[in-house]
Amino acid sequence: MKIDRRKALAMLGLGAATPAAAKVSAVSFQHGVASGDPTHDRVVLWTRVTPAKPGGSVPYAWELLPVDRRAGGAKRGTGVTGPDRDYTIKVDVAGLPAGRAYTFQFKAAGVASSMGRTHTLPKGPTKDVVIAVASCSLYPNGYFNAYQAIADLPRVDLVLHLGDYIYEYGGPLTYGMDSPVAKQRPHDPPHECVSLDDYRRRHAQYKSDPGLQAAHGRAPWIVAWDDHETANDSYAEGAENHQPEVEGSWNMRKAAALKAYYEWMPIRDPAAGQSLAEAGTRSFRVGDLAQIVMLETRLTARDRQLVYQGDLVPAGGGTMDVDGFRKRLADPARRMMSEMQERWFASELAGSVQAGHAWQVVGSGVVMGRLMMPLIGRDLTPEQMAALPEAARKRIERWQPIASLGLPYGLDMWDGYPADRERVYAAMTGARARPIVVSGDSHAFWCNELSDAGGKRVAVEFGGTSITSPGADDGMKTLKIGPAFANASPEVVFSDQGAKGFVLLTLSHGEARSDLMAVSSITSKTFTTRAMKSFRVTPEGTGMSGLKDA
Repeated sequence: MKIDRRKALAMLGLGAATPAAAKVSAVSFQHGVASGDPTHDRVVLWTRVTPAKPGGSVPYAWELLPVDRRAGGAKRGTGVTGPDRDYTIKVDVAGLPAGRAYTFQFKAAGVASSMGRTHTLPKGPTKDVVIAVASCSLYPNGYFNAYQAIADLPRVDLVLHLGDYIYEYGGPLTYGMDSPVAKQRPHDPPHECVSLDDYRRRHAQYKSDPGLQAAHGRAPWIVAWDDHETANDSYAEGAENHQPEVEGSWNMRKAAALKAYYEWMPIRDPAAGQSLAEAGTRSFRVGDLAQIVMLETRLTARDRQLVYQGDLVPAGGGTMDVDGFRKRLADPARRMMSEMQERWFASELAGSVQAGHAWQVVGSGVVMGRLMMPLIGRDLTPEQMAALPEAARKRIERWQPIASLGLPYGLDMWDGYPADRERVYAAMTGARARPIVVSGDSHAFWCNELSDAGGKRVAVEFGGTSITSPGADDGMKTLKIGPAFANASPEVVFSDQGAKGFVLLTLSHGEARSDLMAVSSITSKTFTTRAMKSFRVTPEGTGMSGLKDA
């Protein structure tokens, strides 16, 4: 269809008013702006237009302006959005110079969006980079103060979000609905997300939050999904929280969730021939300083997770099959990533080392380190147990049969796929990389030194706590369970299971520093932010040091 340029500009509010302009229903920008997937020469810009009368298409314009105001470098364009993509807008702006900062904004029907800040990644010598690492934001359980804290940082160059950006749950008695602020922040839709419309509404609700909008507008994001963007404990062929008999086809639900995700998130759309799930695996080079490698470990190739109640103990009760369980757990055929993904990962690490990068940052949706359950009498004293609230005491008591067998804490994590983890570690050592793993999902801070099956240290890991999702210490009075996990787990140097916040990772050629940033409250809009613990690692020859206090 041929569009009259003069009329189009008038409808966008960029030219003189015409009778055609009056036909366009009023619009608003209710969900902020965002940018993401920056490279040295391009970046994705995002927003969403809300028409007063949905149904038709909405023309829009966008503008990207260099912050330094040097001549040249501005970019502008127009487009049309509509109900087929839920009125979201995504522009992949190419042909940009490396390492340049920009402001950007959208307009439609004479209305302007908020203004965001973004930049391309540097190319060549790079002094340092500051990265905020976030995950796990459960809307009803608390205010997104940690997102606001990211926006308020004196400097943040990138935000890595490692998943559980939304939660699919719904209903008044579901996860997080016992929070003191849940009545002010109930789920929308009020039921569990299954359809495309459900997931779109849930994304819209999350992006209505002012703290999240502020963080998105502050710096470009590099995002990855974990399970709750689809359904709890998801894998390639299903999910713990998907019941086909009442919720229909898993493939249809997964497709709906991913379509909404790509519409609503500042992530680059798949290349020709790529599936939505496969496109989550990608990497980014930050000058000569670091390579950021994002892993997709949920929907492309993951086998069903083992579960203790069903795989170790028969579902109907009976004797534990310990030997059979250990054999299934160690089966080398069980995967979180496909063979193609593993080859790609090894190639990315090798290329990064050959390019002379100081660090390789590996983004994982779930914790990679070996986490063991605390054992009463070894990691927790009877006196500590007696002081616990009843619910917490019963939960730890239920762990004891597993803890006494030396079986891992989380089967949905890399601990549930130990042979695949060894293949990942082999790629790290084969490339002679200096990997810094950052991970989400667990709602706890973890600082781990990762070792292969032979006991050789291959990487360090900084596991980020949640933005708001409940942790193991929630409801505890005096006892903190993190030290007990650290005592039970040789790879764990530090853990905190109650704080809410994010990891602030600062990389330079001579050091990688991790600050565990905690907000004081998620149930009050008034809060403070502090670094509760800091660690650093340094290059040592072709390897790296262990964790040191910073």
